[in-house]
Amino acid sequence: MAVPILTDSFTLGFIGAGNMAESIARGIVKSGLMPASRIRTAHDCASRIEAFESFGVKVYSLNQEVVEDSDVVIFSVKPQVVKDAVSQLRPYLSKDKLLVSVAAGIKLKDLQEWAGHSRFIRVMPNTPAAVGEAASVMSLGEEASEMDGDLIEKIFGRVGKIWKADEKLFDAVTGLSGSGPAYIYLAIEALADGGVAAGLPRDLALSLASQTVLGAASMATKTGRHPGQLKDDVTSPGGTTIAGIHELEKGGYRGILMNAVTAAAKRSRELSQS
Repeated sequence: MAVPILTDSFTLGFIGAGNMAESIARGIVKSGLMPASRIRTAHDCASRIEAFESFGVKVYSLNQEVVEDSDVVIFSVKPQVVKDAVSQLRPYLSKDKLLVSVAAGIKLKDLQEWAGHSRFIRVMPNTPAAVGEAASVMSLGEEASEMDGDLIEKIFGRVGKIWKADEKLFDAVTGLSGSGPAYIYLAIEALADGGVAAGLPRDLALSLASQTVLGAASMATKTGRHPGQLKDDVTSPGGTTIAGIHELEKGGYRGILMNAVTAAAKRSRELSQS
């Protein structure tokens, strides 16, 4: 039987020291959930070592050292190398360690097989974890307890919002919230470019675009009103907003966003089958 992890003193390790791991680690430290001294990772690239050490995370030279020194181990490597990463570390992945994967498209049944046990939790977060605004979804493996789930919910809840869902929904989750920030960054950039085209200075246009997206998202989440109702509130008869929306609809704006989500979800399914 796995030993419960003490929530006030556990150590957290990241296998993979890329942008996602850094975003989650920074968000956790910023939230005050745990000090950086209880977080560790491994890398041999000077820039990645510097990125983590800059806010107090211990960086080892070997992944094995990370696993041995961690109670909770988060695999945050690219989907294409998850199998090798988990398999190589299998001798050190005892049931006393809670294992987590944030890799897109990699199923729990495969993770559990590679690790040699089922105390695994799959999480699909996104990079806004770095500023405490992640949208994450989790699904528990066969041997992961409710206490394990509560701990992971606490960790990822400190860097945004987290929901539980059946794993069969994860490809769609990946296509929407996992990849979604990139779609929004494109929208912010395009809005700013539109502002420049209309005569605004670049810095003001970018600031206005970013704050507008933030404000609109806050309205949707905090009021609980349907986005269509919020859109109608801004759209006066014969006004400026309806003229802009008309152009968006002529360009297939909503259909393009829907296609982006479904294309990313399809790619997630392909990764799980490769």
